[in-house]
Amino acid sequence: MKTKEDVLKNLENVMHPAINFSLVKLGIVKDIILENNTAKVIFALPFPNIPILYDLVFSVSQPILNMGLKFEYETSLMSEEEKARFLQLEAEGWKGTN
Repeated sequence: MKTKEDVLKNLENVMHPAINFSLVKLGIVKDIILENNTAKVIFALPFPNIPILYDLVFSVSQPILNMGLKFEYETSLMSEEEKARFLQLEAEGWKGTN
C-alpha cells in the first residue's frame, strides 16, 4: 500500500519549469490526501489564474499515475506567508535572465 510519504518522495524531483526548485520545496504541492487508491494533490498557487497551472498539474500527475494510483487535484491560493516564502525561493532559483 502506498503512503503519503511514498508519493511525496516521488514528487520531490518534479521541478518548476522556470525556477530551480521542486514544486514540493516551493510549496506549490501543499498536501496529498490518499484515499481508495487515489492521490488527491492540493496545489497552493501564489496568484490566481497562473498560466502554467495545467503544465504543473500534468508534471505532478505523471509520477502518481506511474505509481499505479489515480490522480485528482484541487487548487487554493497561498497564504501571505507561503507566498512570501515562494517569492523568496523564486528570486533565488529563477532560471531566466534578469
